[in-house]
Amino acid sequence: MKRLSLLCLSAATLTIGVYVSQSVAQSTTVMAQTDNLVSVSFTETERCFAANGLPDHATGTFPNRGNPNAIAPQTVNVCIPLNPMTANQITPIRGTMGIAINGVQFRPNTAGFYDPNGRRGHSRNGDPNWSVDIHGAPGKLGLDFNNAHVGRGGLYHYHGIANSLTETSGSTLVGYAGDGFPIRYVGEAATSGWNLKPGTRPDNPGPGGSYDGTYNEDYVYVGGEGRLDECNGGMFEGAYSYFVTDSYPFVSRCLTGVVSDDFNKANHREEGAERGQRRQRGEGRGGE
Repeated sequence: MKRLSLLCLSAATLTIGVYVSQSVAQSTTVMAQTDNLVSVSFTETERCFAANGLPDHATGTFPNRGNPNAIAPQTVNVCIPLNPMTANQITPIRGTMGIAINGVQFRPNTAGFYDPNGRRGHSRNGDPNWSVDIHGAPGKLGLDFNNAHVGRGGLYHYHGIANSLTETSGSTLVGYAGDGFPIRYVGEAATSGWNLKPGTRPDNPGPGGSYDGTYNEDYVYVGGEGRLDECNGGMFEGAYSYFVTDSYPFVSRCLTGVVSDDFNKANHREEGAERGQRRQRGEGRGGE
């Protein structure tokens, strides 16, 4: 299958269309990332990203008090539909929702669940009915000023909009979702359809207390005129896009389109990269 290469990135500057970003260390509280690598290529049906997962902008310091992990290069090879199609039902996201134009992944959820015996009141093996939202967690699990932090394998990833990604972009486009639809940031021009529930949570079992945003289950989708859909999507200049918003869900927790095989629906990271490597070796899209 013929593949057309769009770009190969220099170590310090990324250019995709009108997007240009340069790495700058701002103070001793940030770390400069100057070895970002990403390329975008096309087949007749797909848009393909190859990246090392390192940001092209300054980050917070990692490890930090809320996050014990250091940023490390990744092997990311993922392809998404060039002409996305709406699916018959939405797909909940457990891992990666999409990829930013600089090759950094959007991963909105956490691996934490309510656990009264956990050191921080939650754990990976807690109650699956109460999943921790990072923006409501104490200390936000070490998020930096880009709404990003680092996973156990060194993966730096976004849980919200990164100002460093939008400051010099000159465009609303910040990435692409796993189903191929664009991801955009338009500030207050996009309004989430999710609200906090009124009242208090159940206890025994359950964490009790007010619905305050600690857990994803503290929110309910209410929709309404002028609001985004359940997956934080809506129309933009006549076409469907997802939006990163300044309020919950921040980054979409579901996808409305047909999801690429390179985005494992349960937990994408190394899985998608390995599948992409198999494709490059001519081994196709076989299962895990």
